[in-house]
Amino acid sequence: MQTYLDFEKPISDLEGKIHELKKLASEDESIDTSEEIGRLETRVREATREIYAKLGAWEKTQVARHPQRPHFVNYAAQLFTDFTPLAGDRNFGEDAAIQAGLARFDGQAVAVIGQEKGHDTKTRLKHNFGSPRPEGYRKAIRIMEMADRFGLPVISLIDTAGAYPGVGAEERGQAEAIARSTEMCLALKVPMVSVVIGEGGSGGAIAIATGNRVYMLEHAIYSVISPEGAASILWRDSTRAREAATNMKITADDLKALGIIDDIIPEPLGGAHREPDTVIAATGKVIASALADLGKLSGEELRTARRQKFLDIGRNL
Repeated sequence: MQTYLDFEKPISDLEGKIHELKKLASEDESIDTSEEIGRLETRVREATREIYAKLGAWEKTQVARHPQRPHFVNYAAQLFTDFTPLAGDRNFGEDAAIQAGLARFDGQAVAVIGQEKGHDTKTRLKHNFGSPRPEGYRKAIRIMEMADRFGLPVISLIDTAGAYPGVGAEERGQAEAIARSTEMCLALKVPMVSVVIGEGGSGGAIAIATGNRVYMLEHAIYSVISPEGAASILWRDSTRAREAATNMKITADDLKALGIIDDIIPEPLGGAHREPDTVIAATGKVIASALADLGKLSGEELRTARRQKFLDIGRNL
């Protein structure tokens, strides 16, 4: 069953009529509804194109959080072969919010790191809704150190509302773990390519997104805090999240204009959740192109360029 967002009601109504006509035709073969279905499908495409051409920051936030949007596990299954997950930080325990391991990408050995939100109640609880704890970031550091030692490019896929803010996480050094993970990204002498596939929230995102190339899907968001969190802090009113989202400049277009990201990966009409295979394949092509370019640089050049890239952010505004 397709899940519709609030602003997609015109699309929902039209597709509901199509479903009814198809059901009617299946129950009575003497009824030909193909012509009417064709007209409705044309109207669906037109309505979808019109609605998605006018999306604001808050609507894009909803698309980025869509429950049927492809997650890390979907990208891992389609883009990588021989993916071998590695667990634990060798210090406290395992954190399923961050998935990491070794794999092959287009035949090349790589290290893969990403946040996984889960797709139903059971898996969302298992992965803590994609909000990592300190051990998750320390696991990421361990994988990056391994990649650096063996000369493996690092690919990271970002999709988190932010690092987990619980008491236990803070007691185990959440801020320190995020800082160390960001530091490790900057220290790598291998290519690192990062893609924000859904939400890129706060330090929880930047900890594994400090790459030589940083991309965003068209309807992804990337921010220092969630719109709801910003509204609560600024106005003590989380219902002003729409206003906060607009002012925070969190969309891919905004961040490309500000020089925060390198490029935008287009999504199918109606968002990545409507054609997940298409958007995953497009993401793979972008990653492959980036790795081909970065592979021409030495380890020291990669590290220096990555550090300079982030030092330059904001200087030309």
